[in-house]
Amino acid sequence: MGQRMTAREILERLVAFPTVSRDSNLALVDWVESYLDSWGVKSCRTWNEDRTKAAIYANVGPWVDGGVVLSGHTDVVPVDGQNWTTDPWTVTERDGRLIGRGCCDMKGFDALALWAVPLALEAGVKRPLQIALSFDEELGCTGAPPMIADMVKTLPKAAAVIVGEPSMMKMVNGHKGGTGFFTDVRGFEVHSSIPHKGVSAVMEAARLIDWANRMNEMAAARTPGALAAMFEPPYTTTHVGVIQGGTAANITAKDCRFDLGFRVVPGEDPKDWEDAYVAEVAKVEAAMKAVRPEAGITLTRRFQVPPLRPETDGAAEALVRVLTGDNATGVVSYGTEAGQFQEAGYSAVVCGPGDIAQAHQPDEWLSLAQFAAGQEFMRRLVARLAA
Repeated sequence: MGQRMTAREILERLVAFPTVSRDSNLALVDWVESYLDSWGVKSCRTWNEDRTKAAIYANVGPWVDGGVVLSGHTDVVPVDGQNWTTDPWTVTERDGRLIGRGCCDMKGFDALALWAVPLALEAGVKRPLQIALSFDEELGCTGAPPMIADMVKTLPKAAAVIVGEPSMMKMVNGHKGGTGFFTDVRGFEVHSSIPHKGVSAVMEAARLIDWANRMNEMAAARTPGALAAMFEPPYTTTHVGVIQGGTAANITAKDCRFDLGFRVVPGEDPKDWEDAYVAEVAKVEAAMKAVRPEAGITLTRRFQVPPLRPETDGAAEALVRVLTGDNATGVVSYGTEAGQFQEAGYSAVVCGPGDIAQAHQPDEWLSLAQFAAGQEFMRRLVARLAA
């Protein structure tokens, strides 16, 4: 007999694992493996390079094609510097909300997916329910592609993938793609009174950041196409979130590092934006080297996430519409692993409990009503797989 747990109990267990992306998630994965094994479900792992993290996936029910993948990620963002009024690693109920890191993004959905496992087994599903829990989603969806590649090779092919990112249980069939780089600028130090004899890595980095601002202004000024017009904002955006550099106020900076990323609307090629940035980097670097040949710029890719494109007669979209009764078209500007499943040949959509506005916030929360709606969704899904 398996570990009979309520969805709430599973959520509490998952949140108790502090699976911040910079740390290992193996304690959580071990627990999930044990939980699945208690129900007689064999699971598989996909490891990261140093085997400090793993994705876990499983097939629940018959070994046949045509099932449904429930996809979530196990990692969460840090709580450092945030003003929490509760313990982030303990689920606290208050004012109709379940508060805790990951309750919304996205251990709430993970808990519901695992809760559905015994439901599927007891219902005798004729098509399988597949569980897919990745790592490092918060670092740019870098853990999902190797997991998906393993699933393609080892599991029966599912007809649909539901990625349970918070969407208020509404069907999302399109989202922006993303690509990003670390940009390392190497300058040449001199006293700040003779800046013409040196190269300031910080000030040269500022030229590239200003380029990002100008690209945003140009993109915003263009008339969006029909697909781009569905998004808010209706254009590709360029963003720098973190910058570090410099030694002292009176020294031209030797080093500067910043991250720069694009959120690209479907219908545009992310490579076009990458190429434009690479060309701008080359121009700035040439001017730097003209002053000091030792200076330079190095780009290192941080992540690359394909967009989720609305499908014509998509199986995942049709399924979720039936289960939710939602006939609207939904798109979001954030990225998910749904585009990666779609790129691998799966029909995919996003649908999960909670509001993305609560993700990454102090006192992150998921409403009890949304959690209950997610449970009803799972019941309907299992019934459909058993029909």
